[in-house]
Amino acid sequence: MTADKKTSRPRTTGDGRLPGDPDRDEQIARMIRVDHAGEYGAVRIYQGQLAVLGKKAGNGTIREMLGQEQDHLDTFNKLVVDRKVRPTALTPLWHVAGFALGAATAMLGEKAAMACTEAVEEVIDEHYAEQAAQLGEDEEPLRRTIEQFRADEVHHRDTAREHGAKEAPAYELLTGAVKAGSRLAIWLSTRV
Repeated sequence: MTADKKTSRPRTTGDGRLPGDPDRDEQIARMIRVDHAGEYGAVRIYQGQLAVLGKKAGNGTIREMLGQEQDHLDTFNKLVVDRKVRPTALTPLWHVAGFALGAATAMLGEKAAMACTEAVEEVIDEHYAEQAAQLGEDEEPLRRTIEQFRADEVHHRDTAREHGAKEAPAYELLTGAVKAGSRLAIWLSTRV
C-alpha cells in the first residue's frame, strides 16, 4: 500500500476505498454469492437432519424450516442468474458439509439438531443485519429481500429455542463450534 507523502495516510481510490478493496458492484456480487451459498448450506443441513430423524416429533418443524430455506435458495438462484454472479467454487464442499452437519447433530438427538439450527441462524441474523446496513437506496429490492429472509432466520432461531436447543448435550461446545464453522463458511464463500 502506498502512502500519501504529505499526510502518510494510505491513498484511497477517490471513492474512499483502499487499493484492492472491492468496488460497489463486486460488493453486491459478494453479498449475493455468500447468501446463495448460505441458503444452499441451510437446505443441506435440514436435509441431513431429516435423513436421520425420519418421522420423529421435530420432523414437521424441520420440514417447515426447510421449505422456507428452499424458498430463500430459489430467490438467490434467480439473483445469481439475473445479476450474472459467479456462485462460490465451494458449493461441492457445502453440499457435503451441510448435510454432514445436519445428520451429525441429528444423531445426537432432536435437541442437538435444534441447537445446530439456533447457532447457524444466530450467525446468519448478524450477517444479514450487516448486509442490510450496507445496502443503500439503489439496492432497495435486495435490502428488502435480505431483511425478510433475516426475519425468517430469526424465527427459525426462536423456534429452535422453543424446541429445547439449550437442553442439547454439550450445548455450549456444540453451538460454539457451529458458529465458528458458519463464520468461516461465510468468509470463504464471500471470496472463493
